[in-house]
Amino acid sequence: MKKISVIYWSGTGNTEEMAKAIAAGAGVDGVSVNLLSVDKASKDDVLKSDAVALGCSAMGNEVLEEGEFDPFITSLEGENLSGIPLVLFGSFDWGDGQWMRDWVERMEGQGAKLVDEALTIQNAPDDEGLASCKKLGAKLASAIA
Repeated sequence: MKKISVIYWSGTGNTEEMAKAIAAGAGVDGVSVNLLSVDKASKDDVLKSDAVALGCSAMGNEVLEEGEFDPFITSLEGENLSGIPLVLFGSFDWGDGQWMRDWVERMEGQGAKLVDEALTIQNAPDDEGLASCKKLGAKLASAIA
């Protein structure tokens, strides 16, 4: 059975809602989905998965959360991510999404193969936003079918 890990950090619950919807969309026949908050994840959860979704809300001056999530991403530096289909997602309150553009560039610099554009949602996801999350999860699952 193919395995997808959905790993996220959420300060307000918005990115967690997105993660759950992505996991629901990815949960198709023949795919096992592992939904983890970053404090429960290890880099093996990325490296031993067939595909991965990583989510983090924007913090401060549009950066990744610095206490747990950024160190987790840093732990992946130097690892070969080129064979792992990947999607990035997160919520934000203000700004123009610079944290996500920086994160995409950082992951692509590590050889990550993004299967779709990063998904950002301002504040809490509404029904349309949750539907977009489910579609993103389904697209990730189809990348390993």
